[in-house]
Amino acid sequence: MRYTTTSDGCRLAWRRDGAAAGPPVLFCNSIGTGLELWDPQVLDLQHDFDIVRFDTRGHGRSDAPDGDYDLPNLARDAIQVLDAAGLGRANICGISMGGLVAMRLALDAPHRVRRLVLADTAARIGTAQSWEQRRDTVVKGGTAAIADTAMKRFFSPEVRDRRPETVTRFRQALLATSAAGYAGCCAALRDADLTHDVDRIDAPTLVIAGLGDISTTPAQLRDLAGAITGSQLVELNAAHLSNVELPMEFSRQVGSFFRRPDVDEA
Repeated sequence: MRYTTTSDGCRLAWRRDGAAAGPPVLFCNSIGTGLELWDPQVLDLQHDFDIVRFDTRGHGRSDAPDGDYDLPNLARDAIQVLDAAGLGRANICGISMGGLVAMRLALDAPHRVRRLVLADTAARIGTAQSWEQRRDTVVKGGTAAIADTAMKRFFSPEVRDRRPETVTRFRQALLATSAAGYAGCCAALRDADLTHDVDRIDAPTLVIAGLGDISTTPAQLRDLAGAITGSQLVELNAAHLSNVELPMEFSRQVGSFFRRPDVDEA
């Protein structure tokens, strides 16, 4: 585990795995999860890619400052992790909130993005009211107050029935998440709306939708793919955390997309 301190004094935990000479990939995680979210992809892709992942501020081993966070700041965090890893330009893969972070990064620093994977996300996730309600619930009752609901959103009924150890692992990670950090990210999601911006993303983009996702629905992912010129859409038979529910297929799609040469590389 490595650490870097952002320009506003937040210490971020990150790690690097895989092939040092391979194409670099930065993974950005969802709210309520840590960098371990990407363990299946590290296992599948480590022989071909230089993999960097980090705990979003407010999560895991990263600091959890009090107060509201915002999407531009979360994107700057991701850029500072790239800087700490010595990566000028990388492939970026984000899921859920991490997808919004990846989109903001691609808009604010397009020269840092080679290719983009946006999984189980949307230009606008939920409503301002729903995120404010969740933020208030967590402030008052901690992450335990939303744990049951979160697991039902993260995983399909089949996974909850047949892979209880996976659900338990993610539930425990959520319960260990700082209430202040989770609430801060709720505020970022409450205020984040890229509906009128995503059409400016010019990085080659793969959009991955979970057909059973109730948090970011297949229709929202189709809209997102339609808004980003030249993007591709893949639909998986999974719920919100499709990279965990169908890890090999998710890794295959991501690895294949990131291996493609750019026009100027062909």
